[in-house]
Amino acid sequence: MKGYFLTRILSLVPVLLIVSVFVFFLIHLTPGDPASVILGPQATPEEVEQLREQMGLNLPLYQQFFEWFTGILRGDLGWSISQNKSVINAFFEHLGPTLSLAVLAQGISIVLAIPMGIIAAKKRGTKIDQSVMVVAMLGLAIPSFLLGLLLMQLFGIKLQWLPVAGYEPLSSGLWEHLKHMIMPAMALGVIQTAVIVRMTRSSMLDVLSTNYIKTAYAKGLKERIIYYKHALRNASIAIITVLGETFGSLIAGAVVTETVFNLPGIGQLVMNSILRRDYEVIQGTILLAVVSYLAVNLVVDMLYGVIDPRVRMSRKG
Repeated sequence: MKGYFLTRILSLVPVLLIVSVFVFFLIHLTPGDPASVILGPQATPEEVEQLREQMGLNLPLYQQFFEWFTGILRGDLGWSISQNKSVINAFFEHLGPTLSLAVLAQGISIVLAIPMGIIAAKKRGTKIDQSVMVVAMLGLAIPSFLLGLLLMQLFGIKLQWLPVAGYEPLSSGLWEHLKHMIMPAMALGVIQTAVIVRMTRSSMLDVLSTNYIKTAYAKGLKERIIYYKHALRNASIAIITVLGETFGSLIAGAVVTETVFNLPGIGQLVMNSILRRDYEVIQGTILLAVVSYLAVNLVVDMLYGVIDPRVRMSRKG
């Protein structure tokens, strides 16, 4: 097992290298001069050139990448000129809202999706199954920003139960924090629910068609035990896989939802940095988001061996 996880960790190195190269050159090849944007239209050419030299933008592109990448190896992701702080500090200052949103959205999706998927598998081919799958398809079809706007219109404007936008940290109180997070979490969670429902149903159907489930029925075991103790446990590998992928995508890709609800998370940090042409923040934030996504999937890999002993045995072999 240790050898397997060491191999998995080492396999992430080329992935991060490729992502670093892609992100760096994609950002630097976009039009616009960061020094001119930061200083504004009133700056003189001398001031702009001085800032370009300070930011290292006057160096050849390959040399800029080499200096940035060697800084990453030292744990230095650069300095944000627009915010006057290190990229790592800027990232962690905005991580709280994004992490809170991701956890809450994932919790909503798990509570809704797994029971719905089990019911759909149990009632395969019936109107209940069809209804669940229609709801799942609708969840996949509706964009998160559109669902967010609909929720704002209903709960924020008409009913006035929840604040339309904004953010309150957890230190302000649990209820104050949740009031601002429920609607964006629902907007994201419904979409994740649709994905997880489909995977849960498919995995349960695969397990329910196996011989040992038929044997369990023949022995007279209660249906509840068959579904929740035997079938769900053996279907959990595929379900955990999709949970890891959806949670990683929530951390890395909640940009639009955070913008709609004015949440000061990673998405807002990236959007503001793009407008300001703050290359260091854009590069560092995207790289850290990718690392977070890969870390979540690595944890999922570790959970496989805990849940299913057969996985541990196969890796030992």
